[in-house]
Amino acid sequence: MTHFTSAEIAGLQPRLVGMIEEARTIAGVPFIITSGLRTSAQNQSAQGVDNSAHLRGLGVDLACSDAQVRFFLLVGLVRVGFRRLGIYDHHVHADCDDSLPQNVVWTGVSHP
Repeated sequence: MTHFTSAEIAGLQPRLVGMIEEARTIAGVPFIITSGLRTSAQNQSAQGVDNSAHLRGLGVDLACSDAQVRFFLLVGLVRVGFRRLGIYDHHVHADCDDSLPQNVVWTGVSHP
């Protein structure tokens, strides 16, 4: 079953898409992608880091409306093997960029 439209996953690497599809099934809550592939200008506007996984189609931000949704998002993401997670007040970042440090979780504030 496909949980995402082609527009939502445009430019994302197939490995990432497969992982978020599987995580969505496990989590049992909607995954709303608020940011996927970004250009350098989009990344700068989003206040992303210079070497963001978003620039290579290896990262997504998923909307998070409350603590319970955040919990289920994280359960699904961890169970499918994401080893890079960012927990923010209004979204969760997940990426599968092996060129960046692994087994890390960070926190932050969502930017508009």
